[in-house]
Amino acid sequence: MLTGTHPPLLRDASQPLAGQLAERYAHRIRERLLLPGARLPSVRDCARQHGVSPHTVVAAYDQLQAAGLLEARRQRGFFVRETRPTTTRTARSAPVAVPRQAPVDATALIRGMFEADAARSPGLGTLPADWLDPTLLQSALRRLQNADEHALQVSYGDPSGDARLRAALSQRLADLGIHAGPAQILTTNGATHALDLIIRTQLQPGDAVLVDDPGWAIMFARLTQAGIRLLPVPRGAHGPDLGVLEALAAQHAPRAYLTVSVLHNPTGHSLNLASAHRLLRVADAHDFFIVEDDSYGFLAPEHLPRLAALDGLRRVTYVSGFSKVLTPAWRVGYLAAAPELLRSLTDTKLLDGLTSSAVLERAVALCLEQGRLRRHAQRLRERLAAARQRVAALAAQHGFSWAAPPDGLFGWLDVGVDTERLAQPLLDAGWLIAPGALFSATRCPGSLMRINMATAQDAAFWRQLRASVDDIRGRSTPP
Repeated sequence: MLTGTHPPLLRDASQPLAGQLAERYAHRIRERLLLPGARLPSVRDCARQHGVSPHTVVAAYDQLQAAGLLEARRQRGFFVRETRPTTTRTARSAPVAVPRQAPVDATALIRGMFEADAARSPGLGTLPADWLDPTLLQSALRRLQNADEHALQVSYGDPSGDARLRAALSQRLADLGIHAGPAQILTTNGATHALDLIIRTQLQPGDAVLVDDPGWAIMFARLTQAGIRLLPVPRGAHGPDLGVLEALAAQHAPRAYLTVSVLHNPTGHSLNLASAHRLLRVADAHDFFIVEDDSYGFLAPEHLPRLAALDGLRRVTYVSGFSKVLTPAWRVGYLAAAPELLRSLTDTKLLDGLTSSAVLERAVALCLEQGRLRRHAQRLRERLAAARQRVAALAAQHGFSWAAPPDGLFGWLDVGVDTERLAQPLLDAGWLIAPGALFSATRCPGSLMRINMATAQDAAFWRQLRASVDDIRGRSTPP
């Protein structure tokens, strides 16, 4: 966990300076704070950052190479070595220009959720804990202690999920314009589990799948592990680049398109109505299904278009969950799909882990039935709106711009320099960021990075960001 700046190297210690420096970088590599493929500072930059001679840095990098943690690339610099095995599955159709092994170290993002200090993690992927409502959860759990709910605690529960929760979810979906009865809803152990069930039920190794780029790194890794070929589609302010999407569909005959239509992670953008209609026409023309991940839906206005509402769950499967607004500890998610598909998905769930938690599902049902979750979500939206105003003002004050006006929890910030290169000096200063390459299906470097509106309100971060960018550019901060 980051708590501040890293201590200076000790000149009077028994361990030489080169060894201390090598151990510092080795620790970061092993803890996935430096990802495979990440570029380390140049010898000159590293020497300046740590107050040592270039000779000391060369010696430290030599030690890291000898340990198998670094590799030197001619005329490019030093990079964290990739040690994971590559995928050996054979594709069934023409290959695309995407790496077959996991394009990012997705465990770094997961580790960040568990270990990062939210107060010093402007790239965090969730709301900080103090934004959530523990009394809402405690009240729901207390109500489950009465005799009427005893049966929930001594049985497996319904494989389809708690009946009261599915009824409450049917009403929630109706509010979004999605007409799905309880029989069309399957509960899962979080939204990620729902996506896993879809992958295992509807896809096979060698299938091609369209994905947003930038997009969710963990999903890229899951698809790649399943032997799926990724077809990255550039994501813009109003949705995917439909020209690229249609060309990829014509060339590669994809089985599916996995997308976040509302408050997209990492950009915060939402699909507009015109793009949604055209996307559904392309899916019909090229016969692929769509998985719509609405994990951040509670943080968005209900009127924003959902593909599942426009499509009527004919070609679209809708996925969502509660960890982003209720608590990450309650792994409750769900999907809504066509009746003929739901039986196969339920069978996969049974084989995967029998049922999901009836107790937690009933507790979530109570939160929905009482209207308390709706009110909590409204408070979160209002608080996020105020946070976005503050963060937008800080960004402008320090000379940064957005790829598009931010919305929801995230903003896609353009800092003008390679954000992977920027990550190291910010980490030295105690700030953990989310470089854009983490969200690229091809690990493409660039000047964009994800900003969490709830955790990026500290002016000290923006001052350090400005100073680090200016240092990389080789000029000092303007007065």
